[in-house]
Amino acid sequence: MTAIDWTQIYKKYKGMWVALLDDEITVVGHGKTLKEAKEKALENGHDHPIFTKMPADNSSYIGGALLFV
Repeated sequence: MTAIDWTQIYKKYKGMWVALLDDEITVVGHGKTLKEAKEKALENGHDHPIFTKMPADNSSYIGGALLFV
């Protein structure tokens, strides 16, 4: 399995829902809500896309633990 580079998708659709084809790189719909992305995908003739939400920012999170002593 090879990694998929969503850099360009992220830059264009930051903070939005996107509908992708099975290749996981072709965007067939997008919107501020999942409903909008689905409607656009359907308008474009795709009734079974993969949905994901692009993060609003590209920051990392490193989890931690709160210890009570």
